Amino acid sequence: MYVGESVSFTCKVSVSSGWKYKWYKDSNVLVNSEESITINLGLQDKGAYWCNASRNDILIFQSNKINQDVKQIPVPLLKPRNKQLDVFPKEMVELSCTMLLDSGWTYTWYKDGKLIQADKDVVIGTNGATISFRSDPSHHKTQNYTCKAELKDRSVHSNFSSKVTLIVYDAPPNVALLQSPEYSLMHTGDSVSFRCDVNISSGWKFLWFKDGDKFEKDDHHNISSAQVKDTGIYTCQAERDSFRLEKSQDMHIEVKERPQADVILLTGWAEVFSTDTLVLMCKVKESEDKWNYTWFRERIAVGEVPTEKYTVTPQNDPDQSHYTCKGIRTERPTYSVESLPFKTKNLLLKRRILLSVSGCLFFGIILAFLGCIYFKVRKPVVAEERPEENELFLTMKKQLEHTENSCPLVEYITDAALNEGPKKENDDIGLIRSDSTELMVTTQEDQGSPLKRLSDHYHLYIQQISDTFFHLFILFILAVMVSTGTENGGAMISFQKMS
Repeated sequence: MYVGESVSFTCKVSVSSGWKYKWYKDSNVLVNSEESITINLGLQDKGAYWCNASRNDILIFQSNKINQDVKQIPVPLLKPRNKQLDVFPKEMVELSCTMLLDSGWTYTWYKDGKLIQADKDVVIGTNGATISFRSDPSHHKTQNYTCKAELKDRSVHSNFSSKVTLIVYDAPPNVALLQSPEYSLMHTGDSVSFRCDVNISSGWKFLWFKDGDKFEKDDHHNISSAQVKDTGIYTCQAERDSFRLEKSQDMHIEVKERPQADVILLTGWAEVFSTDTLVLMCKVKESEDKWNYTWFRERIAVGEVPTEKYTVTPQNDPDQSHYTCKGIRTERPTYSVESLPFKTKNLLLKRRILLSVSGCLFFGIILAFLGCIYFKVRKPVVAEERPEENELFLTMKKQLEHTENSCPLVEYITDAALNEGPKKENDDIGLIRSDSTELMVTTQEDQGSPLKRLSDHYHLYIQQISDTFFHLFILFILAVMVSTGTENGGAMISFQKMS
């Protein structure tokens, strides 16, 4: 039992009457000698109680002992279920009141010393052990809450619990989105960090949004190597328990592809026989900004001064290495993407061989072409001078030189040929008529003359030359493609002469 409660003991003998009683507490005789005694308990009343019954001063009966425990009424424990005691308007607050000993306690709640009744804004749990309400700053910014406990059907009332003080703000805080570095335009490979900040109270959890889609819960969001897909509008929001603040301001970033550096060969084709050096130039593609350049040979920086051009000589690079370059500047973007490797090994030798072969092929094709034109033009002349090629009949000149051996038939045929003029080239057979007979005359072309055979041989020779040079031309095209494809380590790169 608890201090302040009353307890009654009764000593009674069920037979006969006229009994006298004597009370004891821990071997101490109590003054009271009635059949029943009532004690308003205090801590000092804790002990073992028993009694004796006597009649005529003769002890006849002794009762059993009853141990009476007396405890101090405990103080209820008041705990906020919210971890934070600074709250904002309409934020839900929940408090609990508990007794560590026994059960069956009921609880009452007080705000600034006034009893709290349940209503539409205040919810009191079973036996009053909890209370929930939404904070309201209209009354006081500082509010003290306490609770008391009592046992059902007993006059046991505890003292007030220790107080819990709530600080209620007039308005909810703002959520700030912070970006570092503060650039709206980023380039691939850049790093950027976002932080969501609430400068009042603590215990916040954060929600992140990109273009309205939630994607993470933390107080910060880091992008270590930005990509184009990271372009978007970023916002954040803070919450604790069921209380959620408004979203932060929008933060828009745009991520563009970082400019690409490219190595260009300045040494032209016409210079390959007159120089042993290669002049390379670094250029940032699709950029009108002013750049400085860093050169790398096999991934190791070369050149003391950042310059646009770099000269490769047998002295500074006897191994003919791979070269790359990268643009650098003080403004953003501060650097470009490193160029693809440019291979210089045997580059001059390849070009010299390619130019030599192509020159030979070119002049060979020209000669073959001119030969074709020559024989094409000469063929009709041979046909027109057919009478001079005739070995079967004498020409006019020979006839005059051999007048003593002249023949009327020959004169007739020759005169007829001269009078009639040249015949068609396609006339292969001529007829010589007399009064009684017809004489068939054939040309030496039909008889396989040496000139005809020579002409046929020439045409066959020209045809073979044409076929040979055609095949060589095809091989030349393939050689150009292979040489160009392997000139820079397999990359199909077109080199341009730049002034």
